[in-house]
Amino acid sequence: MGIDYLLTGGFIIDGSSADASPMIADIAIEDGKIKAVGDLSGIDAGRVISIKGLCASPGFIDAHAHSDFTLLADGRAQGKILQGVTTEVNGNCGLSAAPLLGQAIEQRENELETLGIKERWNSFPEYFSLLLKRGVSVNCATLAGHGNLRASTAGYSYKPPSKEEMSEMKRLLAEAIKAGAKGISTGLVYPPGVFSDTAELIELARVAAKNNCVYATHMRSEGSRLLEAVNEVMAIVNESGIRAHISHLKTDGEKNWKKLKGVFEQIDHENAKGFNVTCDRYPYIASSTGLDSLLPAWAFEGGDRMEMQRLKKEQARLKSGILKMHPEKSFWKTVMISSSASVKNKWMEGKTLFEVSIQAKKNPVNCLFDILIEDRLKTGAIFFSMNEENLKAILKRPYTMIGSDSSARSFDGVTSNEKPHPRAFGSFPRVLGKYVRESGLLTLSEAVYKMTGLPAATFGIKGRGAVREGYFADITVFDPKKVADKAEYNRPFVKPKGIHHVFVNGVPVVFDGRITGRLPGRIV
Repeated sequence: MGIDYLLTGGFIIDGSSADASPMIADIAIEDGKIKAVGDLSGIDAGRVISIKGLCASPGFIDAHAHSDFTLLADGRAQGKILQGVTTEVNGNCGLSAAPLLGQAIEQRENELETLGIKERWNSFPEYFSLLLKRGVSVNCATLAGHGNLRASTAGYSYKPPSKEEMSEMKRLLAEAIKAGAKGISTGLVYPPGVFSDTAELIELARVAAKNNCVYATHMRSEGSRLLEAVNEVMAIVNESGIRAHISHLKTDGEKNWKKLKGVFEQIDHENAKGFNVTCDRYPYIASSTGLDSLLPAWAFEGGDRMEMQRLKKEQARLKSGILKMHPEKSFWKTVMISSSASVKNKWMEGKTLFEVSIQAKKNPVNCLFDILIEDRLKTGAIFFSMNEENLKAILKRPYTMIGSDSSARSFDGVTSNEKPHPRAFGSFPRVLGKYVRESGLLTLSEAVYKMTGLPAATFGIKGRGAVREGYFADITVFDPKKVADKAEYNRPFVKPKGIHHVFVNGVPVVFDGRITGRLPGRIV
């Protein structure tokens, strides 16, 4: 046996189930795959690594990532591999790297320029080719974004797609799945997904269902109309026969926290009928997205250019809509600016809109308008709107997996600026530290399964998600007694502790806690 690496003396949690028993064993890695698991004493290897006292598990799969463009800008993905992540599922919330045609590519121009990406592409094969040419440290799976499909055909319009446009959307989706997309994702609070109706989504879901793919959704509401949004997901499941995956399941806003029981009841009822409904969640009680998500849905029609015009000319109407959704004065203390595209507003990063309004001597809504105009809509925000008990209840559900809901970043270079959500650097160690070791909410086997075997099965990622002979050698080695997240909201660029080794396709990308700089990631 020409073994490249032999990991000896550790205890293995193989990721096969939530109650998998730990076992003391060795792991042999050869040509990017797991050659053998068991007592391998006496076998020659190019390098023998003692992991006695440490846990070896499948490499973690980030079930909900947004690295479609940051990986192309910087494939090192340091913030992910240092957490033990070896595979990302991208293309979430209706936005994916392809298809990019018509208004879809127009809307992405600013982001691509900011990241220094000079290449342009239309399809997934073109994008995958660019990504592999540049090199990435993690494996990449993707969904096809409904927002891409709609923007590429019908643009950013409230009007329903025509028969011809709907036909083209279905063709583009089938083409994306053929190229390797694992399903379709929706972002029903973002343009242009916010303009769609249920019938449109059912029609597209049927295309994905024919290929045994998944429907992953950022639902139409996570707050005031949460139960109605979950009901829409179930209608899509029943009408199309597709498997559904609810992205970052949450109850947004204190008045909605009590609705979680009703959400669980709907999911359990559907799963009892034989349909498969799963979800993901990050282990924090604050969410993060664009600051302009606070605007009423009608403000988004026509794309960024029209949104900017409305911000300048229709502030009275916008203000009325915002205050109707968020009448509480205390709300503005829960919204923190995480990133600003303008040098002038960099001082706001890490401050709440309430704090900014005090310093600017303006009311918070007017501050909101000014910031969005000056940043040309490219302002990121963190929203403190959830509670810990609901988070624990969601993490405990057997169908919940772990997703960071973040893009891959590194500690220097084009992705190292701003104050992103700490979930980009701490999600997986936080689960293992806070919710396994400290609180006992999850067993170690449960947590590992939620990070490995469950997402691999859900998204059809073959040959990964388990420590098993013949599987790809994606392996994370960590110390369950010490693993912990260290990133904070005002200091997010901090590596976690307790992650010792990370192998991607048999290549160490983290060794003895240090990044190796190797880029062995593949499209999966």
